[in-house]
Amino acid sequence: MCGICGIINLADGPPPDTDTLMRMMGRLRHRGPDASGYFRDRQVALGHTRLSIIDLETGGQPLSNEDGSVWITFNGEIFNFVELASELRLRGHVFKTKSDTEVIVHAYEEWGTSCFERFNGQWALALWDIPNGKIILSRDRHGIRPLYYAMDHNRCVFASEIKAIFADTRFVREFDPDGLSEIFTFWSPIAPRTAFRGISELQPGHFAVLQNGHFTTRPYWSIQFPRAGTEPPLAEEEYAGKLRRLLVNASRLRFTRSDVPVGAYLSGGIDSSITSAVVTHYTDAPLRTFSIRFTDPEFDEGSFQTEMASRLGADHREVVVSHQDIGSVFPEVIRHAERPILRTAPAPLFLLSKLVRDSGFKVVVTGEGADEVLAGYDIYREAKVRLFLARSPESRKRANIFLRLYPWMARTPSRAPAFARSFFGKGLDPSDPGFSHRPRWETTSAIRILLNPDLCREMDRTDVIDEFLSRLPHTHQSWDPLCRAQWLEMMSLLSGYILSAQGDRMLMAHSVEGRFPFLDRDFVDFANGLPSRHKLLGLDEKHLLKIAFRDILPESILKRPKQPYRAPDAAGFFDGKQMDWVNDLLSEHSLKKAGIFRPDAVLRFVAKCRRTKGMQMSNTDNMRIVAILSAMLVHDQFIENDGGGGGDIYPAEPMRVEDRIRETRKA
Repeated sequence: MCGICGIINLADGPPPDTDTLMRMMGRLRHRGPDASGYFRDRQVALGHTRLSIIDLETGGQPLSNEDGSVWITFNGEIFNFVELASELRLRGHVFKTKSDTEVIVHAYEEWGTSCFERFNGQWALALWDIPNGKIILSRDRHGIRPLYYAMDHNRCVFASEIKAIFADTRFVREFDPDGLSEIFTFWSPIAPRTAFRGISELQPGHFAVLQNGHFTTRPYWSIQFPRAGTEPPLAEEEYAGKLRRLLVNASRLRFTRSDVPVGAYLSGGIDSSITSAVVTHYTDAPLRTFSIRFTDPEFDEGSFQTEMASRLGADHREVVVSHQDIGSVFPEVIRHAERPILRTAPAPLFLLSKLVRDSGFKVVVTGEGADEVLAGYDIYREAKVRLFLARSPESRKRANIFLRLYPWMARTPSRAPAFARSFFGKGLDPSDPGFSHRPRWETTSAIRILLNPDLCREMDRTDVIDEFLSRLPHTHQSWDPLCRAQWLEMMSLLSGYILSAQGDRMLMAHSVEGRFPFLDRDFVDFANGLPSRHKLLGLDEKHLLKIAFRDILPESILKRPKQPYRAPDAAGFFDGKQMDWVNDLLSEHSLKKAGIFRPDAVLRFVAKCRRTKGMQMSNTDNMRIVAILSAMLVHDQFIENDGGGGGDIYPAEPMRVEDRIRETRKA
């Protein structure tokens, strides 16, 4: 992975400013510490910061075709680039490097923007097609790689991270109330919206064309599911065999197509255990695994990690995270996340990626995406039980099934059965397209009670839930209800939080690339076409995955109750020595100045957190304190200040330069 950025003039005037471009590239140096480069002509400047992974010698960027008429700056990997390059050579294309970047340029020459449909990978890129005078931006199907842009009447700028856009001082820095409304409902903004007014994010599975001052976006892929009951009538073992072949191939591609060593995250759950096991069983590569441990036993999965690492003979390393560790790194976590968040879960992952980098690795394979694609989350089980109850709402026996949900929680529903039956029994309207997610959205929206009333009024001007549900394909009514729930999860939490704030940003904070076999193009297409019973059989989540890999997983992991990755929340800020940054941001003066929250309500709530040391707090209260602290940090870092982190740095050397303005002046 790398960092990309660019400036496009939309009107006659001087060429793009290299000083601004250098500041943008400098703010992306953590994404590309190995080298940098830029291209500039009178209309366009493309910047690149490189993390060298494929074609270490000749893969520098920006890069062009043979005659210099098409230029690219690219972040990511195209895993089927070897096969595409062979096809393009047969069509007469000549390559000067061994990189996947050059394959994109020739693929665009050959197939135009339909080339994106052929890519199996994770990417964000910009192509400058000089003869046709157009810039093309593109992003992978699931939004693994980030890409933001902003426009005024004179220029368009784009970058891998918002802090690079804010290096251009002409763009105003302020919160977008609709973006905050989405965060305080869905846990993340939903592209194209971001937390900042005037800053947009290219939607996953889309490309954009900027030509003659007109900016248009179009999808080249979208999440689709079959009409319920029309799936191929294969036997379970046939489906399991195909799933295994596809996932093994996806994992092998991501472990072997690299010119640097590749490690693996090992959480102790099924998904990462399978991707790690593939290395041992299907490749000759040595297995090096990395895990998070917690000093708090409620969150620690160390016994499962150790068992699996030992079984696979892995060179295993771990980072042990305390409550104090989470609070200490949280400001840096938010500087990289660039948005308010509702959980501290990214913080331990920030520390884990540091361990990976300190161990000499630039690439790790992880299990992200499995829970969305194969229905592993408790929200799917919960929705199925609620749908079951909706058929007979008065049945106490049916309502008691809720007590079997969330067994991993300290405050499990079984400890408060009356509340659980009441909470999960609300809104039982199966015709509601948001049926599966309403309880989560309503719980998250409880944060609003602490918000400034003026901000709330601005947020209420847009019904973000109705707006989001209106994006559902018109065919969704024919889908199985589980598929509709999966669509909602993949379109919101997956790209906006799991792969971004918790994924790309925490990995790239320490210059580490993440790769995700469960989000392989062919694997996702196969999984989306499965009958729902093979994903969620009764309340057995990821049923077919367990069948497919039962021979290489120990029983202890195969049959353990699903436990999502979590981290201590409020305790990270209040259990132990008080932190100066927490005291500063939660002062009445700071709260009034930011204008996001009601100072009186926040101060009363913080007093409660201090009394309890953040321990044994409810799910809602944990979300509230993380939301308050992260929003205040974003305000301090990106609105009061410009996101530069206290000063701009120069991009990494060596720097590759193609400056046609400078060359013209010399001539």
